Amino acid sequence: MDDAPDVVADPAAGPWTCPFCTLLCDGFGVAAGPDGRLQLQGSDCPRAQRGLAQFAAQPGNAAPPLVNGTPATPEAAVAAAAQLLRRSRLPLFGGLGTDVAGARALYRLVERSGGVSDHMNGPALFTAARALQDRGGYTTTLAEVRNRADLIVCLTRPTENFPEFFRRCSVGDTSLVPNRRIVYLGLEPEAALQGLPGVTVDQLPLQNGDLFTTLSTLQALCADRVVPGAGQDLVDLAEALVAAQYTVLVWEPGRLGEHGALAAEVIHQIVNAINHVARAASLALGGNEGAGTVQQVFAWLSGLSTRTHCSPLGLEHDPLRHDARRLVAQQDVDALFWVNAFHAEPPPPTGLPLVLLGHPGTPPPPAGVDSVFIPVATPGIGQAGHLFRTDGTVLMPLRALRPDPLPGVAQVVAAISAEFEKA
Repeated sequence: MDDAPDVVADPAAGPWTCPFCTLLCDGFGVAAGPDGRLQLQGSDCPRAQRGLAQFAAQPGNAAPPLVNGTPATPEAAVAAAAQLLRRSRLPLFGGLGTDVAGARALYRLVERSGGVSDHMNGPALFTAARALQDRGGYTTTLAEVRNRADLIVCLTRPTENFPEFFRRCSVGDTSLVPNRRIVYLGLEPEAALQGLPGVTVDQLPLQNGDLFTTLSTLQALCADRVVPGAGQDLVDLAEALVAAQYTVLVWEPGRLGEHGALAAEVIHQIVNAINHVARAASLALGGNEGAGTVQQVFAWLSGLSTRTHCSPLGLEHDPLRHDARRLVAQQDVDALFWVNAFHAEPPPPTGLPLVLLGHPGTPPPPAGVDSVFIPVATPGIGQAGHLFRTDGTVLMPLRALRPDPLPGVAQVVAAISAEFEKA
């Protein structure tokens, strides 16, 4: 008897795009495992494995919506969600874990209900956005890194959150770039790089043990300024940066801390200094759980990103005042509309009246909270959709692995919007 797993998605039959990080890898297969769960084929990416393990190869009966913990019809749940929004003075739309279609529908509901929005990864989003708004920047694509970068400076360990990063950039493929040097600033190099042909890996300590000081010193050296006390390692690195064919600084906004926008600005300044004499760019890794996608969609629909209040006076964008954590802590909002179609994770506890659109395995809202829970299909698993890749320039199509009786976020939000407007 053949014990091979049944193929659900075979790369030879057409690409399946993995939605569980913004590398959006599209070269792997998916099969039904012995336990009936979806299993990744052709990669050992832990992020994709964890994501797929949440789903059965054949969906069971659709989980029922809940209104205050009691099973309800979809129509009753939609009506209850609309009623909860009508009672709210200022609803917070959080989580926002969805695709392009879901984000478009959510923006319209935020606008019509007079709400304020912030993604679950909002702090990381605005670390990158504030630096770009203040000083501008030079960005690149995964293809440019793959085809041109001979010097990669890592300010993070990319494979911890983006396990397929070096494979996606074809690091070790000497037919594209014969010799690559990868330098880690203040970090231990990753095991994934060991033994790759044509790859040299170095680790440099941080100046005075501080990343911002190190980056500031490196920027000055790249601008050909004398920096008393600069370590020889940094002096040598600055010389290598301006001598390289194409340098890329790889970083994660989510790992730069509360004042990460300052470090992000210096990263862009380093790239700017190098580009006076050579060629360089930066690549920010982030935007998971639909964060980058929602940011793009809200911006093209309104001219502004998330952390914007759709008030009676117009759109009020304030990345600091409209931080979801601050709004909840200061009790400025009185209802939470939470969306996470990618993972079976509950929203943070707030005690606020709650509308929850999530994976059917999401724990139900706690007892005693005025709540509506509507399970939804996941883009790339039970529904087709689109997501933006981490480099922000490529919109990737997602195809469904198997049919799902659950509606998508866009369908549910459109129904709630229609019911909301009846009043």
